[in-house]
Amino acid sequence: MDTAYAIKLFGALFAIMNPITNLPIFLSVTQGASKAAQRQIALKTALYTLVMGTAVALAGTQILTLFGISIDDFRVAGGLVVLMIALNMLHGDHSSSHHGSDAEKADYPAPETVAFYPLCFPIIMGPGSITTLIVFWGQAKGLSDQIAFGAVLGGMVAMLAIVFFFAADLGARLGPTARTIMSRLMGMVLAAIAIQMIATGLKALLPGLG
Repeated sequence: MDTAYAIKLFGALFAIMNPITNLPIFLSVTQGASKAAQRQIALKTALYTLVMGTAVALAGTQILTLFGISIDDFRVAGGLVVLMIALNMLHGDHSSSHHGSDAEKADYPAPETVAFYPLCFPIIMGPGSITTLIVFWGQAKGLSDQIAFGAVLGGMVAMLAIVFFFAADLGARLGPTARTIMSRLMGMVLAAIAIQMIATGLKALLPGLG
């Protein structure tokens, strides 16, 4: 197994799906729900994320092929999307592609029914997460990397489930300063990964750049 592969995947997914920085969003979307209802939503959100993430990884490359798009084309385009999300994080803003526009937020459903939309999609499984999963699954070399991919995705979903499950308690203890620092740090990591995606894709599409 390529340890560097697993570490990069974890870094990318943690930066995008970061349960700490998404905690205030979870609390906002589930505002008005009881603690027991919030915990049910947390577990449903984690389950939906795992199912959707697995489906995206397994079917993503085939879908791209259907549209005549190579993994390197998608790597460049997806890298640009991830870079935009990273720059928003560095500037302390939320990307509307992941967290929804103001109009979409106004139409969010009742707190008890938000596990899939908008929590799983598009807040957690937005364009950046989908891009990352498709690109890294396409880079997996052999069964060991595929197992590492599943372990990292499963571990990330477990972290989301735990943080969201105890959201009410954690939200009272996690200050805005800690969330801001985490967001800036993860934005820098994500930007570096996005640049690597773009560079790798461009070198494959334009060999002269290598």
